[in-house]
Amino acid sequence: MADLTTRELGSLTDQLTREQVLVKKYKMYGAQCCDPQLRMKCQQVAARHQNHYNTLLNQLS
Repeated sequence: MADLTTRELGSLTDQLTREQVLVKKYKMYGAQCCDPQLRMKCQQVAARHQNHYNTLLNQLS
C-alpha cells in the first residue's frame, strides 16, 4: 500500500470511528426490536458496517 498523507490517515480514522458507532447503534436497535424481521434487518445492517470497519482496518495494515 502506498504511504498515506496525514489528511488521508485522518479521514480513514474518522471513518473507522463512524463505522464503529453505526455497528453499536444497529446492534442496540436490533436488541430493542420486538418484530423479528426488523431485528434481523438491524443485525444485517450492523454486520455490513462491521464488514466496512474490518475492510478499512485492513487497509491500514
